[in-house]
Amino acid sequence: MPKKKISDSTEAFERSLVRPQEETYVLRLYVTGMTPQSVRAITNIKKTCEERLQGRYELEVVDLYQKPELAKGEQIIAAPTLIKKLPLPLRRIIGDMSKTERVLVGLDLRRSPDNAKEAPNPKATLV
Repeated sequence: MPKKKISDSTEAFERSLVRPQEETYVLRLYVTGMTPQSVRAITNIKKTCEERLQGRYELEVVDLYQKPELAKGEQIIAAPTLIKKLPLPLRRIIGDMSKTERVLVGLDLRRSPDNAKEAPNPKATLV
């Protein structure tokens, strides 16, 4: 039986190596109306997703003026805020998504070039 466990672990490891290219990203962007910052955030995240995720993402844009109850449920304290629900871990990115490098790090599509410069809370990134 130990051989089977080793084989199963190897298969799981190999699947995990392949998975990042196959996984669908589930993203939700919270904005406040059509303010210039909200429009920039929508444009920037759509561009980043099309360039890096090519059809492997679901992006829902939520206007907090039209659905304010969602802000409380998701604990949104600033807008625009992007929440990466899947793949885990959950991440929050706050800002207009103009700092592409930080957005990619927040989405786990790229490692931080300098770990010393990371935000103290790895679950939230300001951009």
